[in-house]
Amino acid sequence: MKPEIRFHVRDGHDGTRLGIGPGKVALLETIGETGSITASARKLGMSYRRAWLLVDETNRCLVRPAVKTMTGGPQGGGAALTPAGVELVRRYRALERLASTAVTRELNPLLRTLAPGRSSRK
Repeated sequence: MKPEIRFHVRDGHDGTRLGIGPGKVALLETIGETGSITASARKLGMSYRRAWLLVDETNRCLVRPAVKTMTGGPQGGGAALTPAGVELVRRYRALERLASTAVTRELNPLLRTLAPGRSSRK
């Protein structure tokens, strides 16, 4: 049994709420790669509307936006990560690695105490 470790950060002080997790970070990384919310949504198998809502929510919850959008024109529109977006992804991935290491260190001894083929889920 190899458990999946997913790291989420949630903050709800002052009436604002930012949740950042693997989905939003993957979207930000893909926007950085593709330069497009549309292409990123397609690549991640989500609707453009869902991707746009996630980007908008993230931008509204930060002091500086994570994604800058450019309106269409002869070359079309586009999107790019801002320095704040790049830093958000970098810090999230660093925290994710630290959390995964700490959890794995404590979880492995616990898993060894479980009888093979036994599960508390039914």
